Amino acid sequence: MEKILVLFPGALGDFICFLPALEFLARDRSVDLFARSAYADLLLPAIHLSSIERHEIGRLFVVGAGRDEALRRFLDPYRVIYSWTGSGDENFVTNIRTLAGGRAKLFPFRPDYSTAHIADYYLACVNGKPVGETDPSIPLRRDALFWGRNWLSERGFEGKKILALAPGSGAREKNWPGDFFREVERWWRDCGGESFVIFGPAEEEWFDHQDWRGANVARHPELGQIAALLSLSDLYLGNDSGLTHLAAAVGVETVALFGPTDPREWAPRGRRVSVVSRNVECSPCTNQVMKSCPHRKCLTKLTPEEVIDLLRNFAPANVKSPARHAP
Repeated sequence: MEKILVLFPGALGDFICFLPALEFLARDRSVDLFARSAYADLLLPAIHLSSIERHEIGRLFVVGAGRDEALRRFLDPYRVIYSWTGSGDENFVTNIRTLAGGRAKLFPFRPDYSTAHIADYYLACVNGKPVGETDPSIPLRRDALFWGRNWLSERGFEGKKILALAPGSGAREKNWPGDFFREVERWWRDCGGESFVIFGPAEEEWFDHQDWRGANVARHPELGQIAALLSLSDLYLGNDSGLTHLAAAVGVETVALFGPTDPREWAPRGRRVSVVSRNVECSPCTNQVMKSCPHRKCLTKLTPEEVIDLLRNFAPANVKSPARHAP
């Protein structure tokens, strides 16, 4: 079987958007993927993951590494090498071209001046042709589902409609205000449902000032466990973030809040996704403008009452709970 090498440096949301291209490459081929180690929980068994921090990958950025015979032996087994890292680094490009010649296919991590969805960009890089919208898919591990059911059971979630909340993202400027999330969480519980909040280390720091006492918080679970918890939920609410892409990919009803970023490029894909945006005159904006914005009205003007109105159809009193994933 043909063996190929894939180098991908992105964060969680980027990676989930990359999955359709990765699965296209894995058809009838053996794939060695170098990316973040945490993504192992999200991959099909046919894709073999190693850390992109591995020594050989770092060496490709070193001046003169094209003469390294150990690197040549490392790359020799691969029929084709696809890389979304290093295309703008002169040393990387020179080294990998010297070592692999035409077998190396290098692509910018982000397309220039494009409003195409990022998933379609990655798929086009490998000559994959999307049929309509290409939805990522995440395999759910039996042990993670077992853990998720236990986690929910221990907190009294049985028989309740479950709302998952993720108030953070990779950039604070993309976040709906934390106290707005808390208002939605209180409303949901007043309706008779249960909820939990997913925080990473950065989010815990950012939202420390918010009053989340009494909330069920999932702190630092593995990605496979997060995927399981989301799949066992009835509804998810989050920002433009990797967790929102993950929720959409596991099939939970997903409501994604967009402010400064462009849903045409970054909306999560899935069969049950709703994108909510205030559509103010200055949105979407560039990353530089987003970082220096004095008002953030694309998010602060989107009130909890407006979001709650959108969520009423999913509230515990209105909708029968969907079937849970079986292990």
